[in-house]
Amino acid sequence: MFTNTSFESITKSFKENAEKFNPAASQEAFKPVMDNLKAWGELAQAQVQVAQAAAAETLGSFKDIKEPKAAFEAMKASAENGLAIAAQNLKDVTALGLAQFHSGIEALEKAHPVPEAFAAVGKGLKTAATKMEEALESTMKSGAAAVKKARAS
Repeated sequence: MFTNTSFESITKSFKENAEKFNPAASQEAFKPVMDNLKAWGELAQAQVQVAQAAAAETLGSFKDIKEPKAAFEAMKASAENGLAIAAQNLKDVTALGLAQFHSGIEALEKAHPVPEAFAAVGKGLKTAATKMEEALESTMKSGAAAVKKARAS
């Protein structure tokens, strides 16, 4: 009795389509993925460098402190700087993610067999993503205002 396993099915598919495989086309199709990964790597590296510089600055500010109140003020400034860095990092990550999402939708629109049929879906997805970004930005502004108010009191 013959049973078709998943492995046999995959092997058969590879054998039937081996001559259709085009390494250059595959590499070209994979290029956007590599570009996206490179962009994330560069963003992460930049964010780490900013965090390292802030940490070095904080440590440097503690060298000459002799009074507890001055230490408290230095810690407070460090915390404020940390919040600002975190907010900027979140904005940068959101912007990169959104840009890559939009380019992915545009690539789908171009590759779709009936692009005009997908256009409305693509537009809806882009609009939803933009609204999510706006909601995040609004939430961050509200949070920053709450922190500022708490510091003032």
